[in-house]
Amino acid sequence: MTSRIIAIARNTLTDLVRQKVFYILLVFALCAIGSSVFMAQLRVEAQFQMIKDVCLGAMSIFTSLLAILATANFLPKDIEDRTIYTLLSKPVPRFSYLLGKLAGIIVLLLLFTLLMSLVFAAVLWTREQSALAAIRMEFAGAPAEELHQAIKSVTDATFNANLIPGILIIFVKSALLAALTLFISSFATSSLFTVMITAAIYFIGHLQATAREAWLQGVDIKWWTRILIAVISLLFPDLQAFNLADDMIAGAAIPWNVFIETFALGWTYVAVYFALAAFVFAGREL
Repeated sequence: MTSRIIAIARNTLTDLVRQKVFYILLVFALCAIGSSVFMAQLRVEAQFQMIKDVCLGAMSIFTSLLAILATANFLPKDIEDRTIYTLLSKPVPRFSYLLGKLAGIIVLLLLFTLLMSLVFAAVLWTREQSALAAIRMEFAGAPAEELHQAIKSVTDATFNANLIPGILIIFVKSALLAALTLFISSFATSSLFTVMITAAIYFIGHLQATAREAWLQGVDIKWWTRILIAVISLLFPDLQAFNLADDMIAGAAIPWNVFIETFALGWTYVAVYFALAAFVFAGREL
């Protein structure tokens, strides 16, 4: 069974790489990250903060888009091409089919995240070299201690280990959205419907924390309000919990307990949504 899942995952990854949507998103993501070099025309520290803000935002948006669009398309496409009938006519359980598809998408998201991270690091390295050259010229006749302090302020603001946990959380968030989209596509009638519902849940997931705080600020909170908040929290993932970019942009390290809890929460959502997708898809008529 493991070999079948790996084979399905490999074929899914190959098929997704060949699709135009991957290249369109890749071009947009690389343009967004590369353009941050030209946007940052401020003092040195502010330049690197802006670059990180733009790059991390682009990584989060485009990995989320890729997760939703790629996952929403594969099931209707397999049904239209009748590929799914060929696979399921063999001794391949529906569970293995879905797991292989999800695994292929997650591998694609990982490669996509790694590629953007490399471009992100290259952008910061380019700006770092430019800033260091300018500092050496500016502090040419200054004491060595002042030069060292100025250089340190630049190197501390570039790509460092503090960014890695945040980038991993961006990847986990995209895997969560892929599993969520898979669940919706298991009962949806079209890819457009899947994309629309997932997009709605995406915005609700980002706004529910703010709405929950606003609802709970009242002195007299009705019982039905608490029930509604609990239901929303169970049905929709709190995607704002995966937004750790602000601390990273400021140069602060993400506490390990926060990283581990968020990382585990993301994969828990992936497991739950996949289990729901497998359950629904097992009873679906094709």
